[in-house]
Amino acid sequence: MVGFKNRYMVMEIFLDPNRDLARDDPIIVTQFNLSKAIKDSMLVNFGECGLAASLGSFQVKYVNPITKLCIIRTAREEYQKVWSAMTMVRSIGNCPVLFNLLDLSGSIKACKNAALKCDEAKFEQYKLLVGDGLTPEITQHMQNCLEKIKLLEH
Repeated sequence: MVGFKNRYMVMEIFLDPNRDLARDDPIIVTQFNLSKAIKDSMLVNFGECGLAASLGSFQVKYVNPITKLCIIRTAREEYQKVWSAMTMVRSIGNCPVLFNLLDLSGSIKACKNAALKCDEAKFEQYKLLVGDGLTPEITQHMQNCLEKIKLLEH
């Protein structure tokens, strides 16, 4: 018996830097709204048949709302379709976004290592950017997110 073959993508989400943070509602990237945006893009760009073929193993495994890093699982045969649909996503909610692929892997273990390394580096950048505005709650939330990465399974 052959196991089901998956691909894992570590993606970085860039929010529109030109939006007015004081006027606009801050977008919080969650597994739900990220998954919905990708599925909507697959439906628009590949139709119902393309969406149905991709949904078999499609799952947003991890999202960090602080560093905007996410891990997406998809079938090996469909990963290019999901990846291209993600690059065509232009907004989550009312906030313009762009996706950048950081790592593509065939195993969750390799993906976890890449995501952990990227997340830690991005949080260091975030700490430098925020400076004195870093609260203990944000630091605790980031530690919880790093623990979630370490506990990821199939």
